[in-house]
Amino acid sequence: MTIKKFGTAHWEGTIKEGKGLISTESGALKDQPYGFNTRFEGKPGSNPEELIGAAHAACFTMALSLILGEAGLTATALDTKATVSLEKQEGGFAIPAIHLALTGTVPGATQEQFAELAGKAKAGCPVSKLFKADITLDATLNG
Repeated sequence: MTIKKFGTAHWEGTIKEGKGLISTESGALKDQPYGFNTRFEGKPGSNPEELIGAAHAACFTMALSLILGEAGLTATALDTKATVSLEKQEGGFAIPAIHLALTGTVPGATQEQFAELAGKAKAGCPVSKLFKADITLDATLNG
């Protein structure tokens, strides 16, 4: 089985003065503005790094839900923040690291078990497998 989804980008102009629009197949993003100023200068709009972070957080959290279920556990809440690091390096910019900060409420789980299962989700999530970046994880179990 192969599932294909898409996103689109449109760009006009130079790198610094130009501007673009990004959209997703689902319409969750529709002509969302992005540009040099939204990526490097903190101006309103989107950027590739926050989209990567959202995709990684979503994929990892879904994978963890699956792994918890296989262990006979059900989360009442899982919240993940994926912080994507963009750094200027020799030869241009790169994403060398992504940090996943997870908090969860999982009745019946211990902190050790939660951290172990979260580690499996980090390694097995399809989006994690996509990156060459160093992916780190903090997993905190509530209660």
